Amino acid sequence: MAKRIVILGAGESGAGAAVLAKKQGFDTFVSDMSAIKDKYKEMLNERNIAWEEGQHTEALILNADEVIKSPGIPNDAPIILKLKDKGIPIISEIEFAGRYTKAKMICITGSNGKTTTTSLIYHIFKKAGLNVGLAGNIGQSLAFQVAECDYDYYVIELSSFQLDNMYKFRANIAVLMNITPDHLDRYDHQMQNYVDAKFRIIQNQTPEDAFIFWNDDPIIQRELHKYGIHGHYYPFAEKKEEGTVAYTEQNKVCFTEPIAFNMEQEELALTGTHNLFNSMAAGISANVAGIRKEYIREALGDFKGVEHRLEKVCRVKGVDYINDSKATNVNSCWYALQSMKTKTILILGGKDKGNDYNEIADLVKEKCTGLIYMGLHNEKLHDFFDKFGLPVADVQSMQDAVNAAYRMAKKGETVLLSPCCASFDLFKSYEDRGEQFKECVRNL
Repeated sequence: MAKRIVILGAGESGAGAAVLAKKQGFDTFVSDMSAIKDKYKEMLNERNIAWEEGQHTEALILNADEVIKSPGIPNDAPIILKLKDKGIPIISEIEFAGRYTKAKMICITGSNGKTTTTSLIYHIFKKAGLNVGLAGNIGQSLAFQVAECDYDYYVIELSSFQLDNMYKFRANIAVLMNITPDHLDRYDHQMQNYVDAKFRIIQNQTPEDAFIFWNDDPIIQRELHKYGIHGHYYPFAEKKEEGTVAYTEQNKVCFTEPIAFNMEQEELALTGTHNLFNSMAAGISANVAGIRKEYIREALGDFKGVEHRLEKVCRVKGVDYINDSKATNVNSCWYALQSMKTKTILILGGKDKGNDYNEIADLVKEKCTGLIYMGLHNEKLHDFFDKFGLPVADVQSMQDAVNAAYRMAKKGETVLLSPCCASFDLFKSYEDRGEQFKECVRNL
């Protein structure tokens, strides 16, 4: 009898996992508590994969040999607890896909900068003419690509939730950008649990593998020695330090290993200190993968950036509007505010994940001339920020947020949507939130 694989959640990762499981000859079943999008239903129906939506039928799930769980399902969901009670193994889609490919894996995680860095690495690999797929939190699911494409390399953005259910998967190149508090609501409000999840990215590395990380991150430095690290270290930092293989010196970005080269800092397509680190991590990854320095230089110089990440929308009556909807945690907003060159009206708020706003307090005092709280429950924002004495507005829709910002902003200022929070109280996703912002701004 074929082994039974049950997939919980039928979004991008779940549908992709089902396609691969079916291709590998497993008895495959997909179950989603919500409605399944039409495009995923078609994908499943075309391949005669059984599915259900709006419920989890225990009789069809608790008989699984193995379960692939969507990263969005919390570990304490009732069905997950029942599976654990029965001792049924629960893995992530990435773990599953990794079993069926010999491709080299370049994996990126961190609290911030991972989408930009992942996109940048993919851009360099494409420019160098490599046969490469983009997966994880962006692009098509890894499992779908393993089933349908034949890539030599995968560049994969990994969230802590995906890493939670990864056990044997091996990253040939692992990139850890930084670790700051995020998603603590999913980690029993214990920072250590979140840190441990991030460090799972290096758990199966061998001496041939590479571990690339930001040398000045206090949490990474504190934790490094705890995990038996088998890969070769490639730390990067803004200034040259002992052991760093990328740093800046006299307005140049210097890469020292494995092939030494440098480029003018002003040639980098992305600006701001955080993007300097993203560019360094991407440059080291490509260098380690054996890509020639001229391709790396060219790609770091012509990259177009990521949608919803410090994305300039337009200028209206002398005011710049910037969409940073991807800033779903406080540290992301810190980076955004830090990169602002003008006085700023900040739109923030949404579903709070146990946020500590102290991190941005000084920047808000220094840079902001007004705050707009956008969410169903803004009490925490009022309690924290109102004492700063800035004009504030409470809004429950994007249209109202943009209108309030339009009234508040003076010529020469910037309106920044950088919410610090998840989008799920008023929007379908951070993309939906960003699209609505852009539409409202363009209609001003």
